[in-house]
Amino acid sequence: STLIRVKDAYKSFAKLLEVYDKIKSYKAGKHSTCHISESSVVGKDIYAGAFVYVGEHCKIGDNVKLYPNTYIGDNVTIGDNTTIFAGVNIYSDSEIGSDCTIHSGVVIGADGFGFSPSSGQYEKVAQIGNVIIEDRVEIGASTTIDRATLGSTIIRNGVKLDNLIQVAHNVEIGENTVVAAQTGIAGSTKIGRNCMIGGQVGIVGHIHIADGTKIAAQSGVGSNVEKPGQILQGSPAFAISDYKRSYVAFRKLPEIDRKIKELEDTMRSQNETDRSN
Repeated sequence: STLIRVKDAYKSFAKLLEVYDKIKSYKAGKHSTCHISESSVVGKDIYAGAFVYVGEHCKIGDNVKLYPNTYIGDNVTIGDNTTIFAGVNIYSDSEIGSDCTIHSGVVIGADGFGFSPSSGQYEKVAQIGNVIIEDRVEIGASTTIDRATLGSTIIRNGVKLDNLIQVAHNVEIGENTVVAAQTGIAGSTKIGRNCMIGGQVGIVGHIHIADGTKIAAQSGVGSNVEKPGQILQGSPAFAISDYKRSYVAFRKLPEIDRKIKELEDTMRSQNETDRSN
């Protein structure tokens, strides 16, 4: 038998799985039913599956994998070695970096949720910005990232997004931040680098979250997080140590209420006794 010694067994195991996965899932060539516009530039060794559509004036890098039923709108750029799985929709003017993985059902560049009240109705505000996805980003299945009203919605290098996440218009997520499933991030919020955001977190719009912030699952963040490296929990979220102490007291509220009523009854009885004397 062969023994291979490594410093980090888990990291090495993950690397081996990555190599195996690349070998297993290797695909190349263009299916007869795919459509790539003549004005688009396509790199070497790409794979375009059945019913892939690539619009006008796109730039597709080397070794890109476009799985069946993927839609790429006009003026989209996709960097080298990026894999886009089946049924992804990438709207016009989006920019996707290199070494990214985008899973099935993702929608990148749909209109931001912009409407202006007018005479009892809501008038649509045109969303004319775009989405920029930098390098080494992974986006989980059925996640949606909206285009900016003006400027760009930006997902920085190394960000990892789980399934079923909503990223609204003009949001920016900093490098190497990870976000778990069912989180919603409202418009124009800026999230720092190296943050960890748990599942079902809700983040309001137009706030800033400092680098290194950790937010526990099902928390709600409604104001700026100025101090880097904090761990937050609750809705509204605050320091996790304070939250845990508060929660202990919260769970005891029925017992505390009962004791207060007992004290009130005792004091009332004592007052009545004092008056009778």
